[in-house]
Amino acid sequence: MRPERDTGKKFFRKTRKRNCVFCVEKGSVDIDYKDINRLGRFISERGKIVPKRVTSVCAKHQRGLSRAIKRAREIGFLPYALD
Repeated sequence: MRPERDTGKKFFRKTRKRNCVFCVEKGSVDIDYKDINRLGRFISERGKIVPKRVTSVCAKHQRGLSRAIKRAREIGFLPYALD
């Protein structure tokens, strides 16, 4: 058997910087609770709000996005849970 040796090198995962969808579109920065097609992209199949690390949305727009989804659910545009 060979003994394991430590090369001393650390392996870092190379990640590319992903831009926020809403920051890229400078003209339409409003997140509207009535725009169900746009909000549907940020909801999972079970009806949960997808976290920002998955959708690559900045913190500012993630707060507005979750607020708009919750408003749309309360009014009845979006379901609370999907069966």
